[in-house]
Amino acid sequence: MAEPLPLSVVIIARNEARNLPRCLASVRGWAAEMVVVLNDTTDDSEAVSRGLGATVHHVPWQGYRDTKNAALALAAQRWVLSLDADEEVSPALRAALTAFLARADRDEFAGARFPRKVWFIDRWITHGDWYPDLSLRLVQQGRGRWGGDAFVHEKVECDGPVATLAGDLHHYSFPDLASQVAKINPFADLFVQQQQAKGGRFSVFAAVFRPGWRFFRAYVLKLGFLDGYPGFYIAWATAFGAFVRYSRLYEVEHRRLPHA
Repeated sequence: MAEPLPLSVVIIARNEARNLPRCLASVRGWAAEMVVVLNDTTDDSEAVSRGLGATVHHVPWQGYRDTKNAALALAAQRWVLSLDADEEVSPALRAALTAFLARADRDEFAGARFPRKVWFIDRWITHGDWYPDLSLRLVQQGRGRWGGDAFVHEKVECDGPVATLAGDLHHYSFPDLASQVAKINPFADLFVQQQQAKGGRFSVFAAVFRPGWRFFRAYVLKLGFLDGYPGFYIAWATAFGAFVRYSRLYEVEHRRLPHA
């Protein structure tokens, strides 16, 4: 049996007992370390993780960015792969990671990115706004950290060059349509907060133009139509989400109580 790669796989999770087996199974046996960082978990996530050979830590929730940085600090290996519980490493990505970590020049890179592919309704989505969604998830310890907004749209920031690998990271983000629709309002809340923080104001032009542009870009320019009806839905849902965000900004700025 080959030696495990000098790689720590780090996952933050809350009540993800349903998803963790698939995620951990995709890296078990070939990664030197699996670290699961739980926060406020009330299901069997800890037992499931330990049963599959992962080390488990409990860390208070500090927002995505800071919690992921706390998890990153718990990794023992020189290279760290950050995953979400609803993701899995595909065989093609495993081969790409193995080849990268075997390269003589690997330490010249601060990290590596690769495509992320979403399963939605009945197929893998391979066009539109959802693909290839290049994700920088592999970092060399000390040369990469999670940055960006503290609570949403966090991203890895590296000190040095970043390689691009082949092979998809599989993402099972939406088990059904209801779960996708349920995310529209939370993202609208965050959009309003961000706009208010930087002094942004409602714009009729943006509210009308941006949703239409998002649909056209996703469905036509990025070939979303090749993903069949799910591609059509995704383009419309993306456009509608943008429309809701700007409408919520209008509501916050103009809402008033009716006269008695």
